[in-house]
Amino acid sequence: MAAGPQEDSVPKKATRLDLLKFVPFQLNRLAAEVSSALSAEYAARYGLDIPEWRVLATLGFRHEPCSAQYVADCTRTHKSTISRAVTSLLKRQIIERVENADDRREFRLQLTGKGAALYEELIPRLLRREQEILSCLSAQERRDFARLLGKIEASLDLVQTSEEADAKEAY
Repeated sequence: MAAGPQEDSVPKKATRLDLLKFVPFQLNRLAAEVSSALSAEYAARYGLDIPEWRVLATLGFRHEPCSAQYVADCTRTHKSTISRAVTSLLKRQIIERVENADDRREFRLQLTGKGAALYEELIPRLLRREQEILSCLSAQERRDFARLLGKIEASLDLVQTSEEADAKEAY
């Protein structure tokens, strides 16, 4: 029997979203917690905040200098936040501006010798911390997790390797 006009006008029970099972919320919450856990490694010892670390990390994995806009795009951080981090890192001589060979009006950013040394000292500490965070997973689960994250990133057309990142100026 077809639904009559009265049945169509009956409000349906509203669907409730279980926020704690909603994948975008879970990913955001997980990212915030992991970022906070890692920041303990570089905040107290090196005086870096999260945006400064993001600048340092982005410049550290690149083979060529890049723009602050690239860092903002790469890290999904607002450009004003990156700008403040860049200013702080420039004052501390951790990064430097270099002229863009293609456009002399634009400057690019790169690590200084001091910044590169800081990056090299910090990376093993962060990799150890990453392993501690992932220690609740078996080796196979870690591989599966990385593969699944890669699939989601690919479905969103996100750059996934440093080679891809180096080849693109716009992230």
